[in-house]
Amino acid sequence: MAAAAAGGAGTAAALWTEVNRSGQNGDFGRALKSLNKLLQINKDDVTALHCKVVCLIQNGSFKEALSVIHTHTKVLTSDSITFEKAYCEYRLNRIENALKTIQSASQQTDKLKELHGQVLYRLERYDECLAVYRDLIRNSQDDYEEERKTNLSAVVAAQSTWEKVEPEDLGLQEATYELCYNAACALIGQGRLNEAMENLQKAEDLCRQSLSEDSDVTEEDIEAELAIIHGQMAYIMQLQGRTEDALQLYNQIIKLKPTDVGLIAVIANNIITINKDQNVFDSKKKVKLTNADGVEHKLSKKQLQAIEFNKALLAMYTNQADQCRKLSASLQSQNPEHLLPVLIQAAQLCREKQHAKAIELLQDFAEQSPANSAQIKLTMAQLKIAQGSVTKACIILRSIEELKHKPGMVSALVTMYGHEEDIDSAIEVFTQAIQWYQEYQPKSPVHLSLIREAANFKLKYGRKKEAISDLEELWKQNPKDIHTLAQLISAYSLVDPEKAKVLSKHLPSSDTMSLKVDVDALENSPGATYVRKKGGKLTGENQQKEQGQGDVKKKKRKKKGKLPKNYDPKVTPDPERWLPMRERSYYRGRKKGKKKDQIGKGTQGATTAGTSELDASKTASSPPTSPRPGSSTATSSAATSNMIPPRHQKPAGAAATKKKQQQKKKKGGKGGW
Repeated sequence: MAAAAAGGAGTAAALWTEVNRSGQNGDFGRALKSLNKLLQINKDDVTALHCKVVCLIQNGSFKEALSVIHTHTKVLTSDSITFEKAYCEYRLNRIENALKTIQSASQQTDKLKELHGQVLYRLERYDECLAVYRDLIRNSQDDYEEERKTNLSAVVAAQSTWEKVEPEDLGLQEATYELCYNAACALIGQGRLNEAMENLQKAEDLCRQSLSEDSDVTEEDIEAELAIIHGQMAYIMQLQGRTEDALQLYNQIIKLKPTDVGLIAVIANNIITINKDQNVFDSKKKVKLTNADGVEHKLSKKQLQAIEFNKALLAMYTNQADQCRKLSASLQSQNPEHLLPVLIQAAQLCREKQHAKAIELLQDFAEQSPANSAQIKLTMAQLKIAQGSVTKACIILRSIEELKHKPGMVSALVTMYGHEEDIDSAIEVFTQAIQWYQEYQPKSPVHLSLIREAANFKLKYGRKKEAISDLEELWKQNPKDIHTLAQLISAYSLVDPEKAKVLSKHLPSSDTMSLKVDVDALENSPGATYVRKKGGKLTGENQQKEQGQGDVKKKKRKKKGKLPKNYDPKVTPDPERWLPMRERSYYRGRKKGKKKDQIGKGTQGATTAGTSELDASKTASSPPTSPRPGSSTATSSAATSNMIPPRHQKPAGAAATKKKQQQKKKKGGKGGW
């Protein structure tokens, strides 16, 4: 037995040597084989079990590593294996479990703190995450300081983008392209787009420079690494309204087929937002890219939410009403306080011409969510205006307490009431707004501006008596305002002429108001133009010049008027020759029966009995034809009873021509004689 034990010890030593060598070479699969042999010798070997968990993690077998930890909980104590357990849970996207595991550790080591920061970032708890990284940077000295600063800048960028928090200056030098990229993201969150674009261009240059130094890195690898920077550039272009440039850059990135599913999903979503209700077939293709596996673990909650909203909108634009309702209802259940799902449902109802249901839906949501009532009521008012119910829209707008005194709202209400010719309600809107500013912001620029607009509105609609108080208030604020004083005097002239006279004394004298203009200088200025007066008498040299010019001009000969060809100078012309025939004194009207038998009295093409002798068809040599209307006096009554209307008659020559053509065809036909 002693010999066997010695042999087992020697085998274990050799296996541990193999494990050490394989670990140093990065061959963790071979190391696992040696560890399994060691565990066959001693299944409760704590070191062997710990090493096995590490090898499985290095090979990406996180589930198997976690299974080993759970199987040997008695041997592997929580303190010895806490980091590995939390890391496996983090990589398996069990973020909440990872946080609990980290918090259960009795001692927080540096590597646990690093993992803690990553977990908090994934949970979007940015304030706590920022505190963790600050503590790490302050209290650690190793080769990973640059990575920690990069993570710290990423947290600041996330705060700026998603929480709209103005980032503090941490004094981070933008020495790497990752730091430049994160700084650009923070600037985008603040709306400083031009500065952000400059940072992204700098990040692109640094990225190319750092990667080109490695001979093993190809141009395709560099473009793949730059994809995320180019994607952010395209996003800035889209925000700036340069949609064509943004779309071109987005499509270039998709053609590269990057491995980051999160990046592809974001770009596909942004393309859908550019397409809107156009190019829906392309949008349907892009939607599939947002459904890739693992997208939900790569993007923030707000990014995922935006993608789902756009899916619902696309379903609405493609007339998939049921799908749109299903998606929007799901979004509303997930985000009960969010406004957008309800607006999508209302928009879908409006597309189906169900405006009453849409307004009812919005009204119910406004009652359930008072925080969003203002936006909901604005939408309801818009729907009422679309239906032509302007007065009802005004009532809804006036019910928004936090907005009804705002200049924009006052302007909209006054315009709408003016359109409806409800001047009293418009004046009431002005009065309420002025009273609010009188109480909370007296003599502010907005307050005085509203008083001015109210006075002008009242004067415009002839309410001078009501405008007096507003004009007096304005004149008190600025006694030198002559325009307001003139308006006040004009208003008082209809109500109290004596008061108008008293106020008119405050007007400046005519001497002070006269313009001091040098007339000669004005006439001689380049801008002045000389206009010659008509009808003026010419004197002196000018008169002689005009006479000289008159001598040069030839006198025009008067042309004789043309006379008619049958003009007889001996006969006096008819004085009424310029009047129409019916208006002349000697006109007696047409005699009846004179043109009874003439052409034009009967149907079109009919002839009289007197002209039958001239008809060539009546000669002996002509072939017999069918009788025509009016061909003889004996059959005139019968002919008129069966007469064909003029528009239905065929010309006499047409039938003969047709017959000739038929005869010609017969001659050339196969069955001819």
